[in-house]
Amino acid sequence: MENEEIFVNEICPSTAQVWMKRGAILVDVREADEIAQLAYDVTNIVHIPMSELGMRYTELPIDQPLVMVCRSGARSLQAAGFLIHNGYDPEKVVNMKHGIIRWVHKGFPAKGDRSVAGAAPASISCCSSGTGKLQAHACSCSSAKH
Repeated sequence: MENEEIFVNEICPSTAQVWMKRGAILVDVREADEIAQLAYDVTNIVHIPMSELGMRYTELPIDQPLVMVCRSGARSLQAAGFLIHNGYDPEKVVNMKHGIIRWVHKGFPAKGDRSVAGAAPASISCCSSGTGKLQAHACSCSSAKH
């Protein structure tokens, strides 16, 4: 099997809010027990655990923007790469950096035990550059307070 490099665009939680206002679906790949503790409180969300993604990814619309999310952004990054590798448009599938941890620290809607996200870091800028095989992506954050 050939190793193919997959580039995934990443966005911050602030930009994810913009995407959702434009009709994007949040796809949460965390396991059910994680979601029971702390969940994104948004209407346009689909839950497909990472452990089931290989079997269920075709449930996701191929023609609609998808923002992949998890706890920290690591599993959702893998999930986004998987979708792109399986025919989803890399311009319509993005990963939300820092996951629900940053989402909660930014004060965005969540339900459950917010303490699961831990203490807010000294600086919660969500626009820092990614690492690894990630392609840079513009962020709509306007200051270091984001």
